[in-house]
Amino acid sequence: MTWKEIIWNQFGAAIDMLDNAIQACPDELWQEPLYHEQGIDPGFAEFWNIAYHALFWLDFYLSETAVNFAPPAPFTLSEFEAGLLPERVYTKDELRAYLVYGRSKCQTTLANLTDPTTPQRVRLNWRIKSVAELHIYNLRHVQEHAAQLSLFLGQKVGSAPGWVGKAR
Repeated sequence: MTWKEIIWNQFGAAIDMLDNAIQACPDELWQEPLYHEQGIDPGFAEFWNIAYHALFWLDFYLSETAVNFAPPAPFTLSEFEAGLLPERVYTKDELRAYLVYGRSKCQTTLANLTDPTTPQRVRLNWRIKSVAELHIYNLRHVQEHAAQLSLFLGQKVGSAPGWVGKAR
């Protein structure tokens, strides 16, 4: 097995866990805040927006550069603007379609990676220097939010999606 396959198996599993959490969320919890923080709009902590946040940054960090980056419609660049929520609540179907897009982009990006030590060009002047480290950072970010959403479901519904050990 190659290192690309190994990374994909774990990155894909994190994406699958995010998908499982999105699918498992009951409609009545879609706009429920996971937490409340003084001075922060509760919309930022709503289930749908945390899922969107994870998907947006998955997409962005898989891009070759930040130049001309744009998420697919109907999504916007609101994540780049501090304190700005998207114009509307995205539906479960829209986020699942974005997840399919991100999953495919991830698999293709990893399959086509020739030199993992290549400097990353998405966020210049950042502590993460190589493409390989950026991919691992991205994987961890997706997994963090998948776990956060699953914990919320476990607390509110009494059950949560299980662990995914390897990409589907």
